[in-house]
Amino acid sequence: MTILHTSWTEIAPGLGAGDAPPGWRPLANAPLLILVGVTGVGKSATVDALGQIGVDFALLPNRRELTDQLIISHLQQQDGEPRTPVRDRQRRFDYTRRYRTRNPGGMAHVLARLWVDPKRRSGLLLFDGLRGEEEVSYAAERLPQARFVVLDAPDVVRVQRLLGRDDAFDHMEDVAPAPPARDDVDAHLRDFQALGVEEARHLFSPAEEQALLDLARRGDVTAAELVAKLRIMVSERRNYDPAAAIVALENAAPDRTLVVDTVTNDPVAVAYEVRAFLTRWQDDKMTR
Repeated sequence: MTILHTSWTEIAPGLGAGDAPPGWRPLANAPLLILVGVTGVGKSATVDALGQIGVDFALLPNRRELTDQLIISHLQQQDGEPRTPVRDRQRRFDYTRRYRTRNPGGMAHVLARLWVDPKRRSGLLLFDGLRGEEEVSYAAERLPQARFVVLDAPDVVRVQRLLGRDDAFDHMEDVAPAPPARDDVDAHLRDFQALGVEEARHLFSPAEEQALLDLARRGDVTAAELVAKLRIMVSERRNYDPAAAIVALENAAPDRTLVVDTVTNDPVAVAYEVRAFLTRWQDDKMTR
């Protein structure tokens, strides 16, 4: 197992990794709310909505930031590679998979080894977010003060959200589909196989596949945009199973887990459910 940052690194104000200074405490002993969910389930929108309805929390650096600072740079250093930013989502998935191979628990392994300065980060801490069965199982065991909010949405909805959010982070290299064999756009967009993303067919029903292709046929999105988002979905699902994560948490930490459907609940409704969940948590602590 790899030891994460034996020397001290303060990665954000009041949050660090390695050999902590006196007075700091393990993040594992702090009140922590963890959002769980794959790309496009609404984690960022939920964080914003929690602030809008007045939930008091301190936001930790998110998954992207910790991946850059404590996973990718760590592996690059170990492998003798130059420390360079990695934008391509497929390469980032490769790095995080390698990290999980060396350090079971992946991102949860990172969280469990962080320290907080209670003078600067007191009260509820919020992390966005964990993914997959392995990460949440590790977190349920190693982060006993954590509560988990699982945000769930069907794959077809997540692709539609990705296509609509125009986030520079949703970047995949070499995604341009091959040009049609003839000047026939409809044939080129006949199905995911013709578009060069056959593996995506396993994630969607035939009707959902055609509904997504219709977006490109109508010109709402380009074929390259659709291919990029589908490849993100495929790559992510190779690494993380949302359904397995829910089952793992409901088995390992049922009293500490809330599952919310972000299709039937808009972000504000989700935030109110989370606030009620946190209130029950505080009430339970007071009655013990």
